[in-house]
Amino acid sequence: MTTVLRFLSSGCLRGAAALLLTLAAIAPAQAMRIKEVAAVQGVRTNQLTGYGLVVGLDGTGDQTTQMPFTTQSLSNYLQQLGITLPAATASQLQLKNVAAVIVTAQLPAFAQPGQAIDVNVSSMGNAKSLKGGTLITTPLRGVDGEIYALAQGNVAVGGAGAAAGGSKVQINHLSAGRIPAGGQVERAVATPLQEGDSINLGLNASDFQTARRVADVINRRMGSGLARALDGRTVQVQAPTDPSARVNFIADLEELPLEIAAPAARVVINARTGSIVLNQAVTLGPCAIAHGNLSITISSTPVISQPAPFSGGQTVVAQKSDIAIKQEPGILMQVPASPQLADVVRALNALGATPQDLLAILQAIKAAGALNAELEVI
Repeated sequence: MTTVLRFLSSGCLRGAAALLLTLAAIAPAQAMRIKEVAAVQGVRTNQLTGYGLVVGLDGTGDQTTQMPFTTQSLSNYLQQLGITLPAATASQLQLKNVAAVIVTAQLPAFAQPGQAIDVNVSSMGNAKSLKGGTLITTPLRGVDGEIYALAQGNVAVGGAGAAAGGSKVQINHLSAGRIPAGGQVERAVATPLQEGDSINLGLNASDFQTARRVADVINRRMGSGLARALDGRTVQVQAPTDPSARVNFIADLEELPLEIAAPAARVVINARTGSIVLNQAVTLGPCAIAHGNLSITISSTPVISQPAPFSGGQTVVAQKSDIAIKQEPGILMQVPASPQLADVVRALNALGATPQDLLAILQAIKAAGALNAELEVI
């Protein structure tokens, strides 16, 4: 039996290079709409959360001996319905069809009482599955403690599972689900859209060039002096005070075409998966890179140990392991200056490195000052 461990292996990067070359060949969009790079400040969603019970499970609920809060919650709920259980009886309940859950939802901007919203249901105990369960009425509160919505309905779980004879098969996640339109808004959240004589546009990403261009486009298309960039992320725009006119003004403003500037050069590295993404502004300066292989080979051979006659010993099988380390010489490669993304991809592909190797190579190139981009590790 032979086990081979490889470090800095020199596998090809053909798949990743082909993907990057395809992305590099796509011409950048000439224009975008303002609504795609900015949003009106104050128009936002609000997070809601609540604690509830899911009933009607097929024996897959919480084990109440280990989750006492499930029993206590059900006892409190029954008490609200006029059913009072003795303390001794309540503590001995074995409820396999009930699960304690956390319910979350997003309250959209401008949501009014009576509107329906989607809610997410997640088990907080040791329930095996929420499939087939029903969430009983659960109040959803905001960060201020006020109730803004009520949730109730049948939980839709996008998974399946079966167990028998000590074997278990499960597809997807069974302890979390969703109730489409399962929440009903009970209270509206005031939105400061109609306040003051101006609105603020917040850019999705901080960039002074983009902020200036947004202000210039608004002034050129909708009237001189209406907009001004306050900083790299905020553009202030004078807007009509009449509610109807302001809504029409914002609708027209969001549709204005905008030529955005080239993004800042950035290389995003996902250290967990080995994924590397480069944008079109990344360039390389001339540099030299040495890249080699280090292999560790472990070979195990069975060895039979036979005792001497009449010694009373037993025949045993042992393992003999041989370890060999081989380090191939590195090759010093010259990488020319690469002014375009396609040239950067070809230069990196010429190294014959895997995505995992490129994590270290790109960091070394950046430290040497030859990578004209910002490295971001996620």
